[in-house]
Amino acid sequence: MKQFMDKDFLLTTETSKKLYHDFASQVPVLDYHCHINPREIAEDRKFENITQVWLGGDHYKWRQMRSNGIDEKYITGDATDREKFQKWAETLEKAIGNPLYHWSHLELQRYFGYTGVLNGDTAEEVWNLCNAKLQEDSMSVRNLIRQSNVTLICTTDDPIDSLEWHKKIAGDDTFDVQVLPAWRPDKAMNIEKPDYADYLAKLSDVSGVKVTSFATLCEALKVRLAFFNEMGCRVSDHALEYVMYKPATAEEIEAIFAKRLSGNDITREEELKFKTAFMTFVGREYNRLGWAMQLHYGCKRDNNVFRYNQLGPDTGYDCINNFAPSAEMADFLNALNSTDELPKTIIYSLNPCDNAVIGTILGCFQDSAAIGKIQQGAAWWFNDHKQGMRDQMISLANLGLLGNFIGMLTDSRSFLSYTRHEYFRRIMCDLIGSWVDNGEYPADMKALEKIVKGISYYNAVRYFGFDLK
Repeated sequence: MKQFMDKDFLLTTETSKKLYHDFASQVPVLDYHCHINPREIAEDRKFENITQVWLGGDHYKWRQMRSNGIDEKYITGDATDREKFQKWAETLEKAIGNPLYHWSHLELQRYFGYTGVLNGDTAEEVWNLCNAKLQEDSMSVRNLIRQSNVTLICTTDDPIDSLEWHKKIAGDDTFDVQVLPAWRPDKAMNIEKPDYADYLAKLSDVSGVKVTSFATLCEALKVRLAFFNEMGCRVSDHALEYVMYKPATAEEIEAIFAKRLSGNDITREEELKFKTAFMTFVGREYNRLGWAMQLHYGCKRDNNVFRYNQLGPDTGYDCINNFAPSAEMADFLNALNSTDELPKTIIYSLNPCDNAVIGTILGCFQDSAAIGKIQQGAAWWFNDHKQGMRDQMISLANLGLLGNFIGMLTDSRSFLSYTRHEYFRRIMCDLIGSWVDNGEYPADMKALEKIVKGISYYNAVRYFGFDLK
């Protein structure tokens, strides 16, 4: 019997162990997509207790606590932090086979030196140990990033954001980790939302372009794109419920926009036509700027309306949307490619059934402009567990070039989530090592080192064009 989560955790062959310890573990972390707060980096926040680090805003954990019958008081309610931690510990001991079990214990090992097991009985011991450790200067936000060997972070930012905290971080010579904005224009695109007109008013104010038409919306976005580009932004991100390619004439789009601005509702068909025009416009702009475009889709959000009305969005009530837009995605990319304006693009689906679909789309639009120009994104959200990561990499290997894969991202709001990169690297090395040991790839350590270090770090550095010294 193997020891619980020892140094060879998830590594089942001698080759896998060598690939991880000699190669994957030796390179830094590049976190090109996350949801951490740049203000907390700028102010170098220190957390009072482990609940603040672990349970504040983590809907992964909230879902599991609800599955354990925990009252909402102990999840998002007014229970004390100690009470919430106890309920999480009691839930975690039942989470066999869930990545949260592994992530939580990796974080306890790497950041707090705790090699035991967290459960209801040990919760008091772990609570005291973690909280004492969190008072040390080494556990401030910036030092957590440093000890995680992170070289660059891309946050998620709205076009109207002032990026004031990014400016402060960039101007601080005492912190050498780059923190760059990533462009997330969902609110500018979501024309069907009830507060859309209010958002456009804010966009008008910050851009200096009064938005009264689709043409002026594009002009306002160009102003903000230029600002983000000056601030080092090199990547966009889009949360798409659907990828539905519905082209329309410029006159139709202006009529739809005018209809919505006048306070009238638009049809589903009109919404999709507008969003197609919006995505086509920003895609061309990304190509002009040399940015990468991330497309996240396949999520049905806010399903529990009762809880949504109580708690709001991003509280743990989303699910996989069984919608495979293979033709529409191909048509959208083709529209940009036909005028030589297709940017580097990363495609993620929340539905693991889409792996093969994405893998075949990639090959249609690769070219010499960039190695691996069109990427399948890492196993995302409900898929970032052991099986999901293996399935995504196996599918990508079967249908494309796994050696050009840009690897893992945290997609998290927690400063302890960098252990997810370790988790991914262990799984990746075990998968590749098993192929070598089974005679499916030669034991060529020079080639394997390039592949493993590339997927872990260097492919992403090259792909995004980040200036890392």
